[in-house]
Amino acid sequence: MTQKELTYSAIDLLKQLIETPSFSSEEDTTGDLLENWCNVHSIEYKRTKNNVWATNKYFDKNKPTILLNSHHDTVYPNNGYTKDPFKAIVEDGKLYGLGSNDAGGCLVSLLATFSYFYRKENLKYNLVFVGSAEEESSGPDGLNSMLSIIPKIDVAIVGEPTQMQLAIAEKGLIVFDAKVNGTPSHAAHPNNDNPIYNTIKVLEWFKNYQFTKTSEVLGDVKMTVTQINAGKQHNAVPSAVDLVVDVRVNDKYTNQEIADLLTKEAPCEITPRSLRLNSSSINKNHELIKAGISLGRETYGSPTLSDQSVLSCQSVKLGPGDSTRSHTADEFIYVEEVKEGIDIYIKILSMICE
Repeated sequence: MTQKELTYSAIDLLKQLIETPSFSSEEDTTGDLLENWCNVHSIEYKRTKNNVWATNKYFDKNKPTILLNSHHDTVYPNNGYTKDPFKAIVEDGKLYGLGSNDAGGCLVSLLATFSYFYRKENLKYNLVFVGSAEEESSGPDGLNSMLSIIPKIDVAIVGEPTQMQLAIAEKGLIVFDAKVNGTPSHAAHPNNDNPIYNTIKVLEWFKNYQFTKTSEVLGDVKMTVTQINAGKQHNAVPSAVDLVVDVRVNDKYTNQEIADLLTKEAPCEITPRSLRLNSSSINKNHELIKAGISLGRETYGSPTLSDQSVLSCQSVKLGPGDSTRSHTADEFIYVEEVKEGIDIYIKILSMICE
């Protein structure tokens, strides 16, 4: 099948994906759609739970391997939608629908690209495609669960909307639960250890704290208190205030280093929920990046999290669409963006694989 034919088929598949609900951990039917694509295009594939994956026909274990990955789960539609989130509507060149931009356009573009190379012989790299589940929820049965199943990966292209620019680094994430303690009492009595008042200084500490290591690509580590909770009734001082702290980690720290720092220095109890969502990057001199730059692509550091966070190899985030449209009402992707995405993916891989 020609590139043009694959492109039209990919856009049709994207419309089907939009009209098939696929919330995280509920991606069974969109997984069926990916299977159907493979069957129609005579691609040998495997399915592990809701992850659909395949290797190129002439896979050679002695060659390095590139992972092509994007996800087929979505968030829930918000209340701001004026169009049916599960209806693929094309207006003025825009394809509307939940998951169209994040990350359906990337998924179908990478699948079309993989299909284009599937039967090619004597490639310099093997190709592995994974249409993964549970990315939006960072669930246990997503790409992270596939890394011990698929062949060893040397470098990865993770499909997320980047306007086909090269995100050569991505911040990691740690969510902390923090607790500010105090003395519970009746509100009518004196209390110099009210945990709510104690929290004022703690919040100032989090607001003003600065991590010393700055990344050339990702900038500073960003720490934000995002939730606060205390008390159950108006006349009782609670014993503690609970905080949630969101930390976006640059590539100068490991998540463990951040956790050790905050455990030692924070003026309250603080516990990380998980340390597995690390920052990720790729050398700017990697041939994959050089190929993209030669096609006019720009490099940047991404503040948003993706499945890159579970990979231990070098990886780049690259895909059609615009990250600012993700999770918004009346989400859309331009049809031309999908066409461009497939074209650029194929050109980049042609330069380094053929």
